[in-house]
Amino acid sequence: MGRTAVALVVTLWIVPLYIIVNRFVPDAYMDEIFHLPQAQQYCRGNFRSWDPMITTPPGLYFLSLAYVASLFPGLFCMRAMSSFSDSCSTSILRLTNGVLAVVCSILVYEIIIHLRPSLDDKKATFRAVVLSLYPLHWFFSFLYYTDVASLTAVLAMYLLVLKKKYIFSSLLGTVSVLIRQTNIIWLLFVACTGVIEFAQSHLKDRGEIDNVSTPKENDGLSANHKGASAISKLRKRRVNSGAKNQKKLAVETSNPMVHSSGFLEEIYSIVIISWNHFWQLLVLLSPFLMVFAAFVAFVCWNGSIVLGAKDAHAVSPHFSQFLYYGVVSSLFTFPAHFSFGQAATLYQQLLKNRLLGFVQWFMALAFGFLSVKFFSIAHPYLLADNRHYPFYLWRKVINYHWSTKYLMLPFYVYSWFSIVSNLAKNQKKLWVLIYVLACTATLIPTPLIEFRYYTIPFFFMVLHTDIVDNMSWLLLGFLYLSVNCFTMYMFLFRPFSWAHEAGTQRFIW
Repeated sequence: MGRTAVALVVTLWIVPLYIIVNRFVPDAYMDEIFHLPQAQQYCRGNFRSWDPMITTPPGLYFLSLAYVASLFPGLFCMRAMSSFSDSCSTSILRLTNGVLAVVCSILVYEIIIHLRPSLDDKKATFRAVVLSLYPLHWFFSFLYYTDVASLTAVLAMYLLVLKKKYIFSSLLGTVSVLIRQTNIIWLLFVACTGVIEFAQSHLKDRGEIDNVSTPKENDGLSANHKGASAISKLRKRRVNSGAKNQKKLAVETSNPMVHSSGFLEEIYSIVIISWNHFWQLLVLLSPFLMVFAAFVAFVCWNGSIVLGAKDAHAVSPHFSQFLYYGVVSSLFTFPAHFSFGQAATLYQQLLKNRLLGFVQWFMALAFGFLSVKFFSIAHPYLLADNRHYPFYLWRKVINYHWSTKYLMLPFYVYSWFSIVSNLAKNQKKLWVLIYVLACTATLIPTPLIEFRYYTIPFFFMVLHTDIVDNMSWLLLGFLYLSVNCFTMYMFLFRPFSWAHEAGTQRFIW
């Protein structure tokens, strides 16, 4: 019932807004001027044609071909279209992302109930609907961009790993990389989470992890509390068991993944279990390794990770991008980060070990200062294009005064500390580290400030963050709706003209 309700609600806003967008913006706009003609070339069977300005692989175009092929018999019978190529109009191709947005909402729901099986179905449905309204994802559901397809493929890959269907997951990982090549990072991230899940499942099979200690069993409980419950049960079992059970419990007690939340102990346990099941794990993850090997071979052959416009998208050390993501994602989940409770939690963590806490904050501030000072990139596209909201963020906030970017350092650092703290409540520290490394590998090499690049890491973050209060989800829903109404209003009803270029210009993310 939940997935049906989610799909229905999302469809109820996709269809009318799809009609409105195509009514006011019937022609290709922004990056669509590259993607739409390329997809239409494929519809004509011209697979050798390629626009050198396109930077991403043709995965979205192949998905559109499959989608249009499913529609064509019906359109042909109704005499709405006389040929297959005629079916690849701007409006029909845009609807590819509308369909994928519905699929994506179902995937979000499935991941939520998998991570929190005790969560009420109505709450899971409501959370999935709210996340489907996330502004960067929602807006591009109505245009022919790669973002919605990319997120859908990555979440499907992740869900299948959670369900231990590794081969199908790797196939969808291949699709995700064919849509956007930077998804190779998230393929590796998903493979690493598969290793962690593999280790935990084997510990459970051996009776070394009690079900209560698994983070996804209870929504809203901290990992420490669950770990304490598991330890308490183990102690009771020791009292009531005979000598045989006591020997088994002695093995359990020595297991660091049960009784210690230490980072090194987690790594040690996972490495030992992985080594003991090396060949089994290698067979399970070999499809991911094959995709990665093929990707490396392609990069070596192509000479770059991007396909076209290589000069404008050269890899650059943009460390500030990492900081921007922390603030943006925290603001879009503000009840979990910018509250007195969360601030008090971070302060208490600092007081537990003042020396270590001081060193951590000092190093984070030093990293932020060096990133802002030496690795803040003002890409020519950012400076020249006032159709994008990051243009105004750069001019009116970040670059408003020479001191502004330094005054924002505490917000950058606080945001990342809050993100890590929230994730660590329900995930292994190793999982959190892998997530941070994946964000680093995805964001830092990107010279252009684009909030669209934050979508996938944002969804991984929010799906694993405890936001248990219904009021918090209502506030997030209100925030997303407000931002969506504003951005869509500006896009549709506030067009403007450029003196140096003909045509109607519109505000866009």
